[in-house]
Amino acid sequence: MRYRKRVALNFVCFWFLIGGIGHFARSDWFVQIVPPYLPQPLLLVWISGAFELLGAAGLLFASTRTAAGNGLALLTVCVTPANVYMLQQHQLFPQFPLSVLVLRLLVQVALIACIIWCTRPKRWRFR
Repeated sequence: MRYRKRVALNFVCFWFLIGGIGHFARSDWFVQIVPPYLPQPLLLVWISGAFELLGAAGLLFASTRTAAGNGLALLTVCVTPANVYMLQQHQLFPQFPLSVLVLRLLVQVALIACIIWCTRPKRWRFR
């Protein structure tokens, strides 16, 4: 694996490892950003945290890397409503400037692209 791809893979693994741990260590904060129209916010936080940890573990092995990447990209799409909710209801999250919440959505798109790029075999390339 090329150096840049390895660095990106390590970044993605670390991102989801820390995020997954955070879902359990700071469940109360993550529950706050679950949109109110979704049921069982604590359960959703725990499920998404577990999938983040499973995905991070799956990235460590070449045999599971592509599947883990697919799962993490899908998970990142699935948590988009929480980021949109934070942006729409930014007054509920005064600790984050509006510009940070907008940037968060842009970073999410870049993260998905990074996940896909670094978890594909060499024959898969963005052109």
